[in-house]
Amino acid sequence: MLPAGDQETHVTAGSSEREVEQSVLPTLPSSCPVTSEGALAVCDESGNSESLESRNWAYNQQRLMSQRQSQEQHRQQEARRVDRERQLQAGLRDEDSFDRKRHLRQVQQELKEREMESALLRAEEERINREKQLEQEERMAKELARINYETQREEKMRQQIKENSMELRELESKLKSAYLNKERAAQIAEQEAMRFETMREEADFARQMRSEHERTAAEKQKLEQKRHEELVQYQKELEQQLIEREHKRQEAYEEFLKEKLMVDEIIKKIYEEDQMERQLKLEKVRATQQHIEEFKRQQAEWRRMEQEKTEAENKRIMEFASQQEQLKETRMAKIREREEAKEHLHKLLSKNMEEERQQREEMERVREELYLEEQEEANRQREIEEMEKKIRQRLMMQRTCQEEMAFKEMRRQAEKQEEEEFSKMMMAQFAENDRIEQMNAQKRRMKQLEHKRAVEKLMEDRRRQRKADMELEAKERAIEQEREALRRQIVEEERQRLLKRHATKLLGYLPKGLLREDDLQHFDEDFRKNFKARQADIFSEDGWEGDD
Repeated sequence: MLPAGDQETHVTAGSSEREVEQSVLPTLPSSCPVTSEGALAVCDESGNSESLESRNWAYNQQRLMSQRQSQEQHRQQEARRVDRERQLQAGLRDEDSFDRKRHLRQVQQELKEREMESALLRAEEERINREKQLEQEERMAKELARINYETQREEKMRQQIKENSMELRELESKLKSAYLNKERAAQIAEQEAMRFETMREEADFARQMRSEHERTAAEKQKLEQKRHEELVQYQKELEQQLIEREHKRQEAYEEFLKEKLMVDEIIKKIYEEDQMERQLKLEKVRATQQHIEEFKRQQAEWRRMEQEKTEAENKRIMEFASQQEQLKETRMAKIREREEAKEHLHKLLSKNMEEERQQREEMERVREELYLEEQEEANRQREIEEMEKKIRQRLMMQRTCQEEMAFKEMRRQAEKQEEEEFSKMMMAQFAENDRIEQMNAQKRRMKQLEHKRAVEKLMEDRRRQRKADMELEAKERAIEQEREALRRQIVEEERQRLLKRHATKLLGYLPKGLLREDDLQHFDEDFRKNFKARQADIFSEDGWEGDD
């Protein structure tokens, strides 16, 4: 167990440690945890940049090292104090004399005073450390505020450059044009797919029509075959009827002939009887020869009429057969004409459909070619405008350089003339002030030399001032060049960002000259291969075209 003074010292030291920790802890965000060893964990603040995180980490490490050193010194002092107390206690146990006890008390008092002095020194040191820590935190806060301000200023400047950069606006315009080209190509592909679908439907319809036509033709052929068979059967039946009719007519004719023969025989008998009777009568009455000739003529006329009647009947039979044959041929001709008309109509419809399809394809092809030509013309116009712009910029730079050189020469001549006039004016003014003409020659020369040195000093001051102005102007130009270089760098970074964001989506639709050859190193190997393959297919004659 420690003595009362030692306990107070220990409490004071412990309180100092806690005060050190409490003086450090309030300066940190509430979200920062404290470990068991008193070390602080590094906070992850999402709003800070990497540089701020590294600065905070270094600052925390430095503060931890300082705290550890202070704690190590405190432990060493405590160890020495405990060692001295043990020695004193051992001396008290070994020595019982009053003097030694008094000496020990005196030593303890001195030790207590030294410890109090040490505690005061430690408190003062801790106060100084806290002040230094506060100053360091203030400097860190100011540095963070400055970095914040610089970051915001740079962001605003970048945003302003992005909004006012003509190159970025042209790049965005070209990317929009590429998206329009892609959309147009998708529409053309969709139209092509619709055209192919229409062609397929028309082909299916044509196949169906052809199949329907073949089926109809087969049915018509079957029907025609049936009709032909029926016609043949009808012809056979007709011929059979004709044969039967002819046979009946022949039989009737034969019967008629038989009857005629019988009648003729009867008539002949009657005639013979009449003839015999008439002959007898003629013989008896001795009729004239004229009556006999008349009878013979009538008999011949009757035979001729019978022959003509028979021939007329045969002719009517032949005419009927011929008429039936002509009717058959006419009917077959009409059937053939109808089939030929249907075939011609089908061919005409197929031809019209094919012509309409070809016309649609031709119109689509012409529209696509016209659109591609318009795009090519727009690209060529943009290239011409860019080339003219570059030429105008070069000419303007040359003219500016020439004007600047001429202005420098004019300014040099003007400065020289101004120095001469200033020298003359100052010499005249000094001469007027000192009234040189009233002096003797020696004093006049001395005074003129003095005036000349004063004028030279004034001119030297003017030269130094002019040199300082020129240096200031050169610095301003250098600053302006740095700003321009920074602007170009920001524009190039924004350009690369836009290209990385959109070029992969627009591969195959990017305007000619948009991507330079050195831009490809920012893309992966697949993109470079595909881009070069497309360039070789589309622009094999033109080659690469980069922007200066």
